[in-house]
Amino acid sequence: MGRYRPPAAPKSPYITPAGYRRLKAEEKAIWKRRREVTAALSAAAAEGDRSENAEYIYRKKELREIDRRIRYLQKRLPTLKIVDRLPGDLDRVYFAAWVTLADAEGEEVCYRIVGPDEIDHDSGYISMDSPLARALLGKADGDEVAVETPSGRRHYDIVEIRYEPDV
Repeated sequence: MGRYRPPAAPKSPYITPAGYRRLKAEEKAIWKRRREVTAALSAAAAEGDRSENAEYIYRKKELREIDRRIRYLQKRLPTLKIVDRLPGDLDRVYFAAWVTLADAEGEEVCYRIVGPDEIDHDSGYISMDSPLARALLGKADGDEVAVETPSGRRHYDIVEIRYEPDV
């Protein structure tokens, strides 16, 4: 029996059109990958003793992970709300905004506020459920925000807010 894990807090259901397209493409690709893994699993099972067959054990684990992701996508995709319009006030931080921040040392960082299903730290995307994004939402250019981080309280000044169309 596995250990008990309390349910995760519900995530915000918002997503950009590009993020939704990526999730749909992932769902399509993962079904193709599942067919390949199932064929490899069948071939490994035909080799004989399954208890000592590393290929069989590995493919079973891989299939479980694929099925878990498929279940997640099938439950999550219908509940997502695609935000494809710009907000009425482009001078404030809302969903899908690119926000440039300056810290106390003058270093600038740029983040885009997106839904929790499309976070990509390499591209500077942060979840709208994150403490920083929650502190930024509704703020205007020139405002200061304070965020509690593991290393202590950090202060940022909003340098720029921009919205770009989703391609």
